[in-house]
Amino acid sequence: MIIRKNYIEKIKPFIDKNLIKVLIGIRRSGKTVLLSQLRDVLIERGVAKENIVSINLESLQNRAFCDGLKLYDFILEKSRSVKGRLYLFFDEIQEVDGWEKIVNSFTVDIDCDIYLSGSNSKLLSGELATHIAGRYVHFDIYPFTLIEAKEISIQNGNYRNDGELFLDYLRYGGLPQRFSFSDGESIKAYLSDVYHTIVIKDIIERNKIKDIDLLKRLTEFLLDNAGGTFSARSITDYMRSNTVNIALPTVLNYVEYIKNAMIIRTARRYDIRGKSLLKTQEKYYSVDLGLRNALKAGTQLDLNRLYENAVYLAMLAEGYEVSVGKIDEKEVDFIATRGNEKMYIQVAVMLAEQSTVDREFGSLEKILDNYPKYVVTGEKLDFSKNGIKHVNISEFLFGAR
Repeated sequence: MIIRKNYIEKIKPFIDKNLIKVLIGIRRSGKTVLLSQLRDVLIERGVAKENIVSINLESLQNRAFCDGLKLYDFILEKSRSVKGRLYLFFDEIQEVDGWEKIVNSFTVDIDCDIYLSGSNSKLLSGELATHIAGRYVHFDIYPFTLIEAKEISIQNGNYRNDGELFLDYLRYGGLPQRFSFSDGESIKAYLSDVYHTIVIKDIIERNKIKDIDLLKRLTEFLLDNAGGTFSARSITDYMRSNTVNIALPTVLNYVEYIKNAMIIRTARRYDIRGKSLLKTQEKYYSVDLGLRNALKAGTQLDLNRLYENAVYLAMLAEGYEVSVGKIDEKEVDFIATRGNEKMYIQVAVMLAEQSTVDREFGSLEKILDNYPKYVVTGEKLDFSKNGIKHVNISEFLFGAR
């Protein structure tokens, strides 16, 4: 197990503050372990173990607590039996019926500090936001970055060199549990199981979907075309061209369900000259490279899509907001912003031809501000020019900026 220092340091300032801490991320992204690491932080600060209540609501041992009132009664009784503040950790809180009102009641009825995790991006858009508006802070949790993958691989004794690790990461992604397996077949079986659990439990069952085959085909289409620019209309037209009879409203609903399960993320398009978000043609990316590849037959890696997806995920994990840039008729793969920081990024497999060099550098050369600009490719040679840095992709993911 590695300590996820980046997340711990973000959350630490909010400990013992009157704010509910909410960790949101795809299933199996490491939220449970992160909650345990936060409990360790509390114990190091002198909090007594009996003041910490931790309940994993996916465990059948705790199935009674999926009844919100039973959970409330249990915590209320616990608060009467210990001295001082309670620290409440609820893993996969969305499994509790009426959890929003129960959590709100805890903040009113007992002295507590609350930590929640969930596997649905809509966790904060329903009743919780209504009941405790302004009294929560949320943190997006992602699978391991390449830097974390190196740390866990060294810890497990599987690390050989950065080059092999990078290719392994492109193929199998960063879900923490997959690093406990040493052979490719076991990893693929694990990733396939996680994928189908997400599709069945977090999409089909949660949204009571009847046309299961259609949902699966749409999910596979979005993952297979990660990095593509789509609208609901273009997706509908594509599915119909492949003999799938689907209505536009159904596509809109199903895509929203898939996004809520966090198996994909979207990057909106931004007009750099007009300084405004565009309303059409989002880009879709897989939240984990391994989950995307688990659907594909064969061993050939689609480097064009994987490189772009990997850079996108790295920026998100580092706390950047990421959009797709448009300047005149040209596209900039990513605009990454974090506070007052900003960077522009172009991603390509290789700069093998002059036309590719002109395309990748040309878009960035049209941007006249002084924020850092990068062209990220698989080459080791340095083609930097005109203030635009050319960086090898594995070095970029390892932090060379």
